[in-house]
Amino acid sequence: ADFDAKKKRKVAEIYQALNSDPIDVAALRRMAISEGGLLTDEIRCKVWPKLLSVSTDDLPPLPGKELREDNKDYQQVLLDVRRSLRRFPPGMPDDQREGLQEELIDIILHVLKRNPQLHYYQGYHDIVVTFLLVVGDRLATALVEKLSTHHLRDFMDPTMDNTKHILNYLMPIIDRVNPEVHDFMQSAEVGTIFALSWLITWFGHVLSDFRHVVRLYDFFLACHPLMPIYFAAVIVLYREQEVLDCECDMASVHHLLSQIPQDLPYETLISRAGDLFVQFPPSELAREAAQQQAERTAASTFKDFELAAVQQRPDTVLRQRFRERPRGEERTKSVLTKPRTNRFVKLAVMGLTVALGAAALAVVKSALEWAPKFELQIFP
Repeated sequence: ADFDAKKKRKVAEIYQALNSDPIDVAALRRMAISEGGLLTDEIRCKVWPKLLSVSTDDLPPLPGKELREDNKDYQQVLLDVRRSLRRFPPGMPDDQREGLQEELIDIILHVLKRNPQLHYYQGYHDIVVTFLLVVGDRLATALVEKLSTHHLRDFMDPTMDNTKHILNYLMPIIDRVNPEVHDFMQSAEVGTIFALSWLITWFGHVLSDFRHVVRLYDFFLACHPLMPIYFAAVIVLYREQEVLDCECDMASVHHLLSQIPQDLPYETLISRAGDLFVQFPPSELAREAAQQQAERTAASTFKDFELAAVQQRPDTVLRQRFRERPRGEERTKSVLTKPRTNRFVKLAVMGLTVALGAAALAVVKSALEWAPKFELQIFP
């Protein structure tokens, strides 16, 4: 009864925001982010266009078949859409699903034709199908076009450079909240590729329950374009114990993280991602994200690297170090207040020793003496 009352109250607040003059977009954003999101697809049809500043009075006409002629992306789009069976509701009649797949192809080709600066990528169709299923083909075309020239713009460049740069925000966020998990992942050299499909499909490709997908879309549409990477970080942080219990090698950690649990506490994680965005905004993390490329090291402190060099198992070393670390509030406080620059210097120096081989170990200690100069070079 309490849940129904809350739901009714929220629906009333959403319609009040929609009916105000001018429309209260700030209130709609709050509703999309807060518990339960926008609640129904009927409401999403009305609110999603407002979140993206898309006018529903001037929707594009339905595309003709000429779209498919001589289109360089048609064959790849066709292959991806044919493989997208599981993105449609189970039990949907074949002819209905096939009709939707044809509409899906047309929406994608229409957006690409109107925006030649955009490049199709595998996974794009996972985002488009979500809009198609919620709002129908004409409105989906308008929303996806706006989304593609804004939130998804970096994924649609000719190269993956900007996508990689966005992925580079993942480790600094994790480091701010839980240095243990960060250092363990760095030692395992797992990288961030496990989160690529999460990011470029807004989790549409990896979550099996459509309700969870649209709930996340409510959240992402109401927020900064980098919010999906904060949500990826909170999933990793939520799985802290699983990660630390894993073998400290790339294959094991990658396998664990790429298998996303289907029973995540979505509302809790959404709230946590929002908190982290406020605590550690992208502007604060930008420098570290730019530096991630230089952090290709086998260990995350000098002592770890020394021990690994004499054939000790790095995961054993790390586990020992984690056990010795202060726990609780004291540790959290020190993480938030302690300057981290020296760690970056060590990481940069270690990057050199990894590149140069074991012989370089002899000069690492003297290298630390010129590290401040080196720091100026690596943090332009």
